[in-house]
Amino acid sequence: MTINCKGSLVDLSQPKVMGILNITPDSFFDGGKYDSDSEILGRVEKILSEGATFIDIGGYSSRPGADFVSEQDEMARLLPAIERILKSFPDALISVDTFRSAVAKACVEHGAAMINDISGGWLDDHMLETVAGLQVPYIAMHMRGTPATMQQFTHYEDLVKDILFYFSERISKARALGINDLIVDPGFGFSKTLPQNYELLHKLEAFQHTGLPLLVGISRKSMIYKLLETKAEQALNGTTVLNTIALSKGANILRVHDVKEAMEAVTIFEMTTNPR
Repeated sequence: MTINCKGSLVDLSQPKVMGILNITPDSFFDGGKYDSDSEILGRVEKILSEGATFIDIGGYSSRPGADFVSEQDEMARLLPAIERILKSFPDALISVDTFRSAVAKACVEHGAAMINDISGGWLDDHMLETVAGLQVPYIAMHMRGTPATMQQFTHYEDLVKDILFYFSERISKARALGINDLIVDPGFGFSKTLPQNYELLHKLEAFQHTGLPLLVGISRKSMIYKLLETKAEQALNGTTVLNTIALSKGANILRVHDVKEAMEAVTIFEMTTNPR
């Protein structure tokens, strides 16, 4: 199971880690921490040195109640950051967290290797055809509504079946347009209640039926700290537990704030499944 990133094949049969770099003032966990060039580059160096394969950079927070960011402001945050990162780390594989096709196009033209779309193409009618033209890997996440309204859309006839149906339609359209490298993300925390998130994790193996790589983004989310009655800052141990469960159920990419701990989970998991 491989994806083509800037001409190099990345083998996802061994799980990989994607480190999060939010250059937003209002992300739920690390908003405002990476404003300057030195802070951004320091974060990238830490992500890469701890073993991540991908860096996921976002300029628009998707947390409920986040401030609106214009397309121009989103690009003003992302494009200079991508240029600076690639100047210092030319081999870095940058994933861009955006649901806007114009932003995706500009970021890939500036050197990004992958697009990570929380809406699976539903918030921008041009996203799928744009990605097809760019010929980069595309992460399609499941969400209903928008980040501002998503928690109003948590009723499902059958949670997993409904999400799989969503992906079947998205995959069919993406394939018809010529997108070759697709990754699915079931969207933990998006349009789902706390019990639904745990049901989704319990039945995560079902997404192997898509035949596509599976990305799981659980890092420090409210499904952990609300259950444990704590805060995001105290959710690292819970994150590691859930990441390990996700690996056991077929996750190919873990999207995380804490790369070192995620890499340790991958190393231990790999040793239990493929002892040397």
